[in-house]
Amino acid sequence: MADTIFTKIIRREIPADIVFEDEQVIAFRDIGPQAPTHILIIPRTPIATTNDISTEQEPLVGHMVVVAAKIARQEGIADTGYRLVFNCNADAGQAVFHIHLHLLGGRKLSWPPG
Repeated sequence: MADTIFTKIIRREIPADIVFEDEQVIAFRDIGPQAPTHILIIPRTPIATTNDISTEQEPLVGHMVVVAAKIARQEGIADTGYRLVFNCNADAGQAVFHIHLHLLGGRKLSWPPG
């Protein structure tokens, strides 16, 4: 898989406002936020799209969701509500082909999106 902006953030070649990291994932504030809180949770292992997640990577994806909930508590949005979003491929709005979980909150979010 080719380098992306996310692999460069993981390697600290590009700065990011990192809010959480461990051995499996890194989370940072989106540079073009769509809500007052907009954080991206990405795996350190590059996976292009959700279509490419293997059975062996299921625990990693579950960990991403658990981390998102932890960050939501840290950001003070867990009780009022937040949204988690994976976009898959261009028609869904995926611009960086390294899976990333969007954590959005801090205001009332409309439905349906898009």
